[in-house]
Amino acid sequence: GMPAMSAPMPASAPAAPPVGPDAVLIKNFAFVPAALTVKVGDTVTWTNQDGEPHTVSADGGQFHSPGMDANATYSYTFAAAGTYDYVCSVHPFMRGSVVVTP
Repeated sequence: GMPAMSAPMPASAPAAPPVGPDAVLIKNFAFVPAALTVKVGDTVTWTNQDGEPHTVSADGGQFHSPGMDANATYSYTFAAAGTYDYVCSVHPFMRGSVVVTP
């Protein structure tokens, strides 16, 4: 007979990028979601799912990631409330914002 399997597993499960309320995907030359609301002390993680390098750079200079190749991530912990608009410095048409609430 065949052994019973409680939950079938795919043969090759790729490592999942970080997802959740504080995750932003960089996909098709866009930040998804383009606007994210978090609380003071939360860490946001951006994951580049494009084949081209991207950056995450705050307009006010609070954070600036290095160039991120495909599947690279960048995280930033927001210590103060406010609205943080950001751009990909490689592709300035790519814009997003993080709203940090107390």
